[in-house]
Amino acid sequence: MKTNNDVLPDMGLDAASDFVAASGFIVDEVGKTFLRGHVELGAKHHTPWGVVHGGLFTTIVESAASIAASYAVKELGQFAVGVHNATDFLRPGSAGLARVEATALHQGRTQQLWEVIITDVASSKVLARGQLRLQNVPLPSQVTEARNEEGKTNGS
Repeated sequence: MKTNNDVLPDMGLDAASDFVAASGFIVDEVGKTFLRGHVELGAKHHTPWGVVHGGLFTTIVESAASIAASYAVKELGQFAVGVHNATDFLRPGSAGLARVEATALHQGRTQQLWEVIITDVASSKVLARGQLRLQNVPLPSQVTEARNEEGKTNGS
């Protein structure tokens, strides 16, 4: 994955959970207002009817927007968690390379809104599009440090 600054944990499939790795989603480039990636669609993503399961597209929307939104607030000691995912499935896909592009629509102090478009490379047709609203929250290490400091001031 290409980033403008090494401030994110490893996003490669080898470091991913089994669930995320099964999606096959690869991040190619990420910045504070965008993400570009891809996925090779195939039989491992199919429903019993031989088309890509909509849950895959929803997962990619969530992953792409969460990664990019987290990249945008990392320097503030935060990461972003999805609070609402609305994914539209526009046409069926079965196999082939799909491009994933995420774009920030709004980046506020506490929340962000991102759009993610998944396009079949061969036909240039949009397979799915989604919007993800995210909440900016302290990084886990920041939470632990704040609790430790709070305990010291409360006499614990």
